[in-house]
Amino acid sequence: MTLTEADVQALVGPQFHSLADALAAQPAEAADAPSLCEGWAVRNVLAHMTMAARYDAEAFMAELAAVGHDFPTLSNKLALRDGATPVEALLADLRSDTMARWAPPGGGASGALSHVVIHGLDITAALGLPRTADDQATLLVLNSLTGGGVSGQFGVDPTGRLLLATDLDWSFGQGPPLEASAGELILALAGRSRPGIDLRR
Repeated sequence: MTLTEADVQALVGPQFHSLADALAAQPAEAADAPSLCEGWAVRNVLAHMTMAARYDAEAFMAELAAVGHDFPTLSNKLALRDGATPVEALLADLRSDTMARWAPPGGGASGALSHVVIHGLDITAALGLPRTADDQATLLVLNSLTGGGVSGQFGVDPTGRLLLATDLDWSFGQGPPLEASAGELILALAGRSRPGIDLRR
């Protein structure tokens, strides 16, 4: 069955909620633990994930103009600054209707789903927690990363390998097999360094 844009968007909010629920059950110090995003603690990744909940289009453009329209610089600035927000407020942002409806410009619902699933794994893998994204969302992100060379945006090339998920019915490619959990494969395809897995060019 082919999913519509609305079908994919409907999956976004539940993934934000599942992540929020998992983190709400962790001790307070988990927010200050390192994530898989270099230089960012868990709280900084949460702040990055939820920018749209705190900045409407006008406020965001003003912030962007202040850094010379350099989005990577703004992204880091806001993640570090807003990471000081109380964790309870950041978790509330994860659960907000704004984030459930949000889609990045040019990325659409698929981009929003990848955003929450990948960054959710940046947090849960670093904390030693199971993935919080459901199987349907996880499969869609795996297919997105391996379709149309999307993983190349992360400096990754899975060509020449057979990727096999050990916890889902999913595979991709041909060649020597690489078996790992779906979450670990997503992280590797998104350019993260994972033990025993290196798909970077």
